[in-house]
Amino acid sequence: MSGSALPVPPTPPSPTHAQTAEARAAFTASLLSAGTSTVESDLKTRAGDLHANTATIDKQEQTLLKETKNLGREGDKWQKVVDDGARGVKETGDVQNWAEMLERDLCVLEDTMAMVDEEGGNVNQAGTHGLANGHR
Repeated sequence: MSGSALPVPPTPPSPTHAQTAEARAAFTASLLSAGTSTVESDLKTRAGDLHANTATIDKQEQTLLKETKNLGREGDKWQKVVDDGARGVKETGDVQNWAEMLERDLCVLEDTMAMVDEEGGNVNQAGTHGLANGHR
């Protein structure tokens, strides 16, 4: 056994430059295809959702504008009720003031009539009222 050498397997032929470029291009294309289809699919789904949501948002915006106008009308109605109530309170205050003034005038008339009645016995001979003791 003298030094038997192990046989060396034959080396495969080296790829040519054209074969390497072709393999590289095929690999890159498969990567792009795999990545693009997933990303493209996601983007298309999102774009579809955006368009669908835009229509929904537009509808909601129109509903919101309509309801805002209705709320404004309701506010105007309530403002009218408040104004009518305030006017009623003012009129009540005016009536109360008028009644108090009327009551004062009636008290003055009552006091005047009481004074006239008291002086009624003091009529002098000329028939004039209020000339007791020669004073007016």
